[in-house]
Amino acid sequence: MGGQEPRADAEGRAATGRGSRRADLRSLRVAIVYILLAVAAYQVSGWLFHHIRDFLGMLFLAWLASVTIEPVVDRLERTGMRRGLGTGLVLFGTIVFAIGFIAIFGALLAEQLAQLLGALPDALTRVTDWANRKFGTDFATGKDLINITPETVRDLAEKYTPGVLGVVSTLVGVIFQAATVLLFVFYMSAQGPQLRRTISSWFPARQQKVIASVWEISVDKAGGYVVSRVILAAFSAVATGIFFLIIGVPYWLPLAIWTGVVSQFIPTLGTYLAIGLPAVIAAAAQPLDAVWVILFGTAYQQIENYILHPRITSRTVSIHPAVAFGSVIVGASLFGAIGALVSVPVVAVIQAIVETYGHRYELVQEVDGGPDRAAGSDDDDENRDGE
Repeated sequence: MGGQEPRADAEGRAATGRGSRRADLRSLRVAIVYILLAVAAYQVSGWLFHHIRDFLGMLFLAWLASVTIEPVVDRLERTGMRRGLGTGLVLFGTIVFAIGFIAIFGALLAEQLAQLLGALPDALTRVTDWANRKFGTDFATGKDLINITPETVRDLAEKYTPGVLGVVSTLVGVIFQAATVLLFVFYMSAQGPQLRRTISSWFPARQQKVIASVWEISVDKAGGYVVSRVILAAFSAVATGIFFLIIGVPYWLPLAIWTGVVSQFIPTLGTYLAIGLPAVIAAAAQPLDAVWVILFGTAYQQIENYILHPRITSRTVSIHPAVAFGSVIVGASLFGAIGALVSVPVVAVIQAIVETYGHRYELVQEVDGGPDRAAGSDDDDENRDGE
């Protein structure tokens, strides 16, 4: 009996070891399966995002447009008009305004824009030659910098200009995308309250209040940001166009639109890019006009910063220029031009939500009182030296 007990213990330990190894093998197989599933999910997600990226961009653009017109639609709804009819009326008015602008200024804009593109290489050359003569520099000429010749333009036109079928297909694609965006804008605005109630119904009462608050913040901040930027761009374009027309800057209409749009919708660098191109074009015709253009741009920027901007953007969130610039880069890398357009309003919404629900703590003395603490440390050192 004494010899059987150790043998039984050994067999039990062996069975336990085999069971442990089998469990380890099962765990290893399960882990491998999970890893393979995770890799497959990652690959499928990347493939799916790559193929629906354009659609997601249009969806973001439609959401941005819907929250932009939301205040106007709400005001029409409070007057007794049905929400769908109010949304359709706002969209119809926007389309009529765009068609009217194109009908009035379209031919002039297209003509001046074509002339501007054709005159840009010569303008850069004249400005470069003038700078070399005036300051004794040896910069390359504008044609060398951008390397554009009539032959290059002709080759590029032959290479990238599509045939009749390509033009028709491109036009059909643009019309389809515009119709898609307008359709989503209409439904997102007309059925916004129903959509919010549908989403809220999937959550308990406490989360429903949070969803309602986030929705209101999104409409207020994103819509307010876009409206304020459009108003500021309109002010800038009108004022710049009038000034350019008075002093005789060529191609005043496309340059004014360029200044208004670029200065408001490109963070940080937009102000300098907006006035840089008109200054170059003005300098090519008359160098003194470039000085007037720069002086006007500087003066208008001060008026906008201290008078127009605080009044128009008082209800919108303030975004740090570095954050806005970074968001544009990220949005452009993810969704192209549409991503660059909607990135700043999306960041504005995120920042407003964080500021609403986030909690900030008071800084401790060691962090907040750097100079005072350093002065106190010097006093302590002097006291110790005196002792």
